[in-house]
Amino acid sequence: MTQPTPGPACDVLVPTLDRAGALAVTLAGLAGQPPAALARVVIADQSGQPVAEHPLVAAMLRTLAGHGVPVEVHRRDVRRGVAEQRAFLLGRATAETVLMLDDDVWLEPWAVPLMAGQLAQHGCGFVGMAVTGLSHAGDHRPHQQAPFEAWAGPVQPEDVRPGTPAWQRHQLHNAANPTHLAARVGATPQRPVAYRVAWVGGCVLYRRAALEAVGGFGFWERLPPRHAGEDVLAQLRVMRRFGGAGVLPSGAVHLELPTTIPERLVDAWAIEDQLGKPVGAGRA
Repeated sequence: MTQPTPGPACDVLVPTLDRAGALAVTLAGLAGQPPAALARVVIADQSGQPVAEHPLVAAMLRTLAGHGVPVEVHRRDVRRGVAEQRAFLLGRATAETVLMLDDDVWLEPWAVPLMAGQLAQHGCGFVGMAVTGLSHAGDHRPHQQAPFEAWAGPVQPEDVRPGTPAWQRHQLHNAANPTHLAARVGATPQRPVAYRVAWVGGCVLYRRAALEAVGGFGFWERLPPRHAGEDVLAQLRVMRRFGGAGVLPSGAVHLELPTTIPERLVDAWAIEDQLGKPVGAGRA
């Protein structure tokens, strides 16, 4: 089968907080990608100890640099929440596409090129690989996979809101469901399947212009520092204007660590009406 045309190199944007070991694994996954797929790796570090000084992280930073991938590590001592971290990272981006990658996700070597190819093919606002928890490989959940629906044609804009049937798609990404769904539909890196989502956590490739057109993460100023759901809100807004999709198979493996945001006073998506209309850069 003919391989999809590769998309442009992306800026990889990684917020991190007190997870040096996990970040090293995440960077190792990036180091395994074809160097031509990565424009830069930009890390926003709010750890107690500078993460770049950790031997494991430093080794992976040197490895990426040796592959010709520029890396920026920004120390950011004042914590205003993860949405502000993502807004800062997006403000540093210059590539046409940006990969928002959590600091506890290892990527298969084909993951970034596959996402880039799917984003270019469908021309939508984002595509994502839902992180799969392989400790649940033997835990099959067909009832949670019921909302699965592949895109039969080009990805189109959708208005997905809490309480609607489309919202139930969030179950598709629980446990090891992404792995089981890929097996069920016969998805492979050579024959990927794009499907309808509510949102995708942990590993999302955006067209930067589309994300900026809906305001990016500029809503952070109206959130308390202890929040979550900022990625969900950004994706819902992008989907409404430009469409978004999940991609199978997922090459994003969740490291299954405890959350670094144990206190979540508010989910950004749940108070969207209180955050005001997105103010963005205009047309994508």
